Amino acid sequence: MSTAPGTGLTRDWSAQKPRPGRIAAYLLLVPLGALVGTAGSLVQAAWFPAGLLLALLGSAGLFYGARTALGNQLGVAAAGIGWLAAIVLLSLGRPEGDALFGAGIGPLLFILGGMVVAVMCATLGGAAQPGPGAGRLEK
Repeated sequence: MSTAPGTGLTRDWSAQKPRPGRIAAYLLLVPLGALVGTAGSLVQAAWFPAGLLLALLGSAGLFYGARTALGNQLGVAAAGIGWLAAIVLLSLGRPEGDALFGAGIGPLLFILGGMVVAVMCATLGGAAQPGPGAGRLEK
């Protein structure tokens, strides 16, 4: 096993400097997550069975796309923070009693289903990365 810094199991994450492009991608995923959460809230309430499925598929696409594009769980977390913030803000009612989410099973399925999808995307295993001499142990 190689023990060089930045390779194999001994990778030192603190030695890497954050790249501005990755930071910008994380910061862009937060409002994108809020946008998808807001759109999903409106769609799932408008067309109940199909709208709920569409909203969950849109959320899954965002979370899986963030995981794939950035290659780590932090992308899913950034999108999930924006998504959850939008959902929480929309579920709060106004003092007059108005709220975007109505009573029923649809909003509950959207909130819980979206969180389950985010956790599933965050815990996906990455593709195996074959190194030099893959397939046989080096002696």
